[in-house]
Amino acid sequence: MITTRPFLNRRNWLLSTGVLAATTSMPCIAQSSKIQRSVTVTQIVDSSSAQQDVSKDFSIGSRAAWQEINLRGGIRGKQIQHITLETDGTQGDARTALDAIKNNPSCVVLSGSAGDALATQIVGLARQTDLNIAHAAPWLQNSSLEIDDNTFPIFAARQEQISHSLKTLSVMGLNELGAIYGTVREQSLYHSEVQRIAANVKLKLQAFQAGGDLRSLGQKMTPKTPAVLLFLGGTPELSEFTQGLEKQTRQRYIVALADVNLQTMMQMGAARSTPVIATQPVPMVNASMQIVRSYRETLARLFDEPPTPLSLAGFIAARYTYEVLSDVEGPLTRKSALAAFRRRNTVDVGGFRVNSNAQRRSTTYVTQTMMTADGRLIG
Repeated sequence: MITTRPFLNRRNWLLSTGVLAATTSMPCIAQSSKIQRSVTVTQIVDSSSAQQDVSKDFSIGSRAAWQEINLRGGIRGKQIQHITLETDGTQGDARTALDAIKNNPSCVVLSGSAGDALATQIVGLARQTDLNIAHAAPWLQNSSLEIDDNTFPIFAARQEQISHSLKTLSVMGLNELGAIYGTVREQSLYHSEVQRIAANVKLKLQAFQAGGDLRSLGQKMTPKTPAVLLFLGGTPELSEFTQGLEKQTRQRYIVALADVNLQTMMQMGAARSTPVIATQPVPMVNASMQIVRSYRETLARLFDEPPTPLSLAGFIAARYTYEVLSDVEGPLTRKSALAAFRRRNTVDVGGFRVNSNAQRRSTTYVTQTMMTADGRLIG
């Protein structure tokens, strides 16, 4: 069962299960001659309190995929060392992680960085530090970010998620949208982008200040508050907000984006009087798609964790990275790996197709799950 843990406990859990092969201090990653002769794939995750649930699931999915890949012979018979570097969500810590990668010649690719703010930081910092390495399959939700020639996102960004969600609600004659931000940080990061997206789909946007007490904010909604509320934040924050909405007389719908886990939300005691629509840029975890079946089988064999959309995303990120690396011609190096990713070929990852567009973004694949007022999940 997934539980929400304090930061220190969660960090100990990650270390005890081997998810983190190094911490942000990382003084000796490049010191071992054995590591230098190996092929290394590095993943950077944001383990701050705001992102720890996202990073936990995403890391588990990636780790499961790389373990399965190694059990099947790795790449051309070479085992892949998957190293996960933990950061605290600050730009300074992200820079420390990138410096460690830059000084580790065995690292051929950066794969599956999570979450969104960290992935955005990495894009900018890699440019500043001239780190010429492929940044593959990051959990990059930022649809305003210009994608450079070293970054290879494979998941639908925030704009596609929101647009897809609003299309499904268009039958309600929707002409305005409320935006709820889980934290002040999320408001500062995402408000301009949400304003732009709402304008693009011709919706009037009413934003609500993040004040720290989301239950109280939910209680303060009035009859003039939009019926559809877009929530930008994590699972704990959304659970708290729905508890505040519980006694509201007006029926509302909450549209949550990819960082929310509905199963965990129900376990946390979220109010079920308000339907919540969770938007995900991956298939449903119970889908029959080959990559999803492989994910479920691998997760059940290697981890005592239930399937979640975020760990499925981490699994797909690793498998996409593996597919591209397998096509490298000649020795597998940082330079040859980057050249292979830059071809941006269409890649079929067990039915999940990655196909780059003119903006160097690769998919608009979106699914939705609704948590109904009686607590059922419908997808």
